[in-house]
Amino acid sequence: MTAFIAEVIGTFFLILMGNGVVANVVLQDTKGNNSGWIVITTGWALAVFIGVVVAGPYSGAHLNPAVSIGLAIAGKFSWQLVPSYILAQMLGAMLGAFMVWALYRNHYRRTDDAGGKRATFCTAPAIRDWPSNLLSEVVGTFALIFVIFYFSDPLLGEGDAQVPMGMGSLGAVPVSLLVFVIGLALGGTTGYAINPARDLGPRIVHALLPIRKKEGSDWGYSWVPVIGPIMGCALAALLYGILS
Repeated sequence: MTAFIAEVIGTFFLILMGNGVVANVVLQDTKGNNSGWIVITTGWALAVFIGVVVAGPYSGAHLNPAVSIGLAIAGKFSWQLVPSYILAQMLGAMLGAFMVWALYRNHYRRTDDAGGKRATFCTAPAIRDWPSNLLSEVVGTFALIFVIFYFSDPLLGEGDAQVPMGMGSLGAVPVSLLVFVIGLALGGTTGYAINPARDLGPRIVHALLPIRKKEGSDWGYSWVPVIGPIMGCALAALLYGILS
């Protein structure tokens, strides 16, 4: 198991379970149809748990370009490794999104709501207001990265090259609870992407798949869940550097 493969597999499970729970809630005639926001946020939190458990020992379980970039800005991760980590995360996210579609394809056929079908791949704002939407993604990602910095075991820093930094150094249960509370507290505005790969990779898959009545992939909004998390992770890293 290499770090690259670990990031692919970890992100694959993150999206398979995370987008899978969204599909179970919003698509027609599923067992979990209309089961609500608590089910979605719980599912995403446990999806993070699974991804971190799988990838943590090998890659640090970044599973998110914002984590890789934030750690690099803070000097806790090599910039040379950032492109390969982001590529692995994008591949894993796309594979996970494709598998969700394959598993739920009969329910996609029975669902007429194009927005609901797209929601099983990527995020969209509850109220479309780009400055507010961008702020939501910035704040949500800032909370994720800042807490990861402060609750990571200091022994897993630069002094121990054998253990890579990432969400895995925070621990699978704590990072899952962190994502859970971010979803509950901050996710109602944009769906809390807080992860460029989690949104962009599945959005690309949505654009490519032959989904009945899917309409567009909302590319006009797609920059928000990419730029917002990058801004949020940069602010978290910079503030951490000032305070530490």
